[in-house]
Amino acid sequence: MSSRPANPALELLPRNLPLLLLQARERVIARFRPILNAHGVTEQQWRIVRALLETGPLEPREIVVLCAISSPSLAGVLARMEKTGLVARQRLDHDQRRVKVSLTPKSRGLARRIAPEIEAAYVELEATLGAQAVQGLYTTLDDLIGSLAADEQAQEPPQD
Repeated sequence: MSSRPANPALELLPRNLPLLLLQARERVIARFRPILNAHGVTEQQWRIVRALLETGPLEPREIVVLCAISSPSLAGVLARMEKTGLVARQRLDHDQRRVKVSLTPKSRGLARRIAPEIEAAYVELEATLGAQAVQGLYTTLDDLIGSLAADEQAQEPPQD
């Protein structure tokens, strides 16, 4: 397996990490997108359902961080999900400005129906890449995210 593109013209270009990460993301999500489309959910909606399944109810600001969705986009996604019955929003008793977003029985049923297909896509991906390579990707990406987050925090100005 080559570490450079198959197109010789592209080999002349300097390596571009952000572009490579986007291309890799697109290749991976292409294996899951047909499953999501068949069940009528978007990638963003599925990320939210997965996060809420794993953590329980969350505030929108927490969903923004966990799901890598911008705050303005999240507002629209949550509104559509609430309208279709996939999530419920409830104001917090102690602070009416804040809300918790939770899954509904409908979204839990959707997750149960999709789960076997998603798992099969993961198995197929692992068969294509190899279990060791997939584990290596998880480790490398975790390290990358952790290191860059720590660097960002170190560069933030001190709070008074």
